[in-house]
Amino acid sequence: MHYSLVSRTRGTILGALIGEILALEGEQMQKFASSYWQKMIILGAESLIELGRFDLDDWSRRQQQSGIIIENNIHASLQVILSTLPVTLFFHEHTVKLRQNLLNIVKIWHSDPVIEDWTLAVGYAIAQSFTEKLTPATLIPQIIGFLGETTTSVPQILLKLHNLLEKQAGLEIIQAEFCTEEKLNYNLGIAFYCFLSSLEDFRLSVLRATQVNSRSVYLSTITAALSGAYNATTGIPVSWRFLLVKNSPAQWQTTDLPQMLKLADILVATWSGVYHSTLNQGEVRAEWPIILSHASLEAIAAPRVIRLR
Repeated sequence: MHYSLVSRTRGTILGALIGEILALEGEQMQKFASSYWQKMIILGAESLIELGRFDLDDWSRRQQQSGIIIENNIHASLQVILSTLPVTLFFHEHTVKLRQNLLNIVKIWHSDPVIEDWTLAVGYAIAQSFTEKLTPATLIPQIIGFLGETTTSVPQILLKLHNLLEKQAGLEIIQAEFCTEEKLNYNLGIAFYCFLSSLEDFRLSVLRATQVNSRSVYLSTITAALSGAYNATTGIPVSWRFLLVKNSPAQWQTTDLPQMLKLADILVATWSGVYHSTLNQGEVRAEWPIILSHASLEAIAAPRVIRLR
């Protein structure tokens, strides 16, 4: 199964948006407060594109100027994890820099070791999908190794999940095993289960996540982002893509989706080492439509050949 990096990146973003919508129905959709993770993805991607590298100070400045206030609750914690997706894309092939930059960016919003560990877990899983190295039997042990030494219970939760997956435990058993965990651990544990237990079926993974009596809508969102990265846009049912237009909450900015997808394409081009003779830092925003209209890219380098870090 080989999909382009652009398709996997778009699948991650589309998946997350669809997962969020599917978890909201009727009155709940109307009462749902506007998500900010979409805006933070846009700001983060803009920074990486304009600078061609990760700059923590620039990310902090953009976040402060956006006026987004991040609360200290389960919804905010899961949105912080989603907000790190541009960094995962940009450093998906370099695990040392991926780990370092994910930890740096989380500290902009929270200094919670549990949030840090789950951000690393989600980022590593998506990076493995991007590099087409994800193997269900080894992913969780690899994630535990990627986390390194930690004082949290995240490695123990992941190890328990790994053992239950090996026994082919059902969703009800997983819920019972994790029901006493803290909200963040519960949501991420179930999200990884829904993803890994139906790895190549985006629809089934997300439907199982939405049917869980969850303590947060973002269980479905995280599951869909993980599955979207693995299955790419090809694996997302066409009918579900129309949900983004038909059922988007009124408080969402209608320009967010196309802008996010455009930025995803340009971010991949920036990562790849695409050369554009008229492109510089001051012209990035004005050049986006021109770049996207090109049928083919001018030049793409192999990793670490001509692109800067």
